[in-house]
This record gives sequence, structure tokens and C-alpha cells, in this order.
Amino acid sequence: MNETRYTDQHEWVCLSGGEATVGITRFAAEQLGDVVYVELPAKGKTFAAGDEAAVVESVKAASEVYAPLGGEVTAANDALAAAPSKVNEDPEGEGWFFRLKLSDPAAFATLMDAAAYAAFTKGQ
Repeated sequence: MNETRYTDQHEWVCLSGGEATVGITRFAAEQLGDVVYVELPAKGKTFAAGDEAAVVESVKAASEVYAPLGGEVTAANDALAAAPSKVNEDPEGEGWFFRLKLSDPAAFATLMDAAAYAAFTKGQ
């Protein structure tokens, strides 16, 4: 079963087994505007929760993407290098950034569910 959770930095995390796929939320993509460049982490790199893991640049701004949970990068979405617009077109699907093998899968439960994230973004 795949479940998606969210961070207060506007990343989404979809957990499947012990591996998490990470990207930015539709809300974040809309705030950024047209994405023109994405810098992704290398496979094998490890992060603690909250570490800067990637960079996304748009016509309006540049922003960091943080590792929502600790773990090791198992894959990066290399298709974004050639087509960064995928982040705007499908931010919570084809526009994913990287995958992590989680060091503590139980930490996933500490992230916001969809209802909590919707409430969080309502005031922003």
C-alpha cells in the first residue's frame, strides 16, 4: 500500500515498502511558477531529516528541497534535467525528485497526512 505524507516545507513523500519517493507539492509548484532547472542528489548520498537535498529554480525564485526523512538516495529523476517543466505539469507524479531508502521508516508517521497539509496551506 502506498501512502503519501507532507512536510511543512511543502515536500510530499510517498512510501512504498521501505522506499520513499520525494517531490514538491502542487502548492509549492504553483508558488514557484515555471520551473526552469532542477539540481538532484546523487545516488548513494545520505541525508538526515531536514538536510538540503535538491534545488529547484523557477522564473521567480530558487528554492531548496529538503530531505523529509533520513535515508540513502536510491534514485533521482534524471528526466527532470531535460524537462524541468514536469515539476509544474505533474508535481506529485512524474515530477518526483528522488527516492530514499529510509533509515527509520517509522518516522514517516510523524509527517502530515493530506487533511493536515490542506489545513496547513489554507492560511498561506
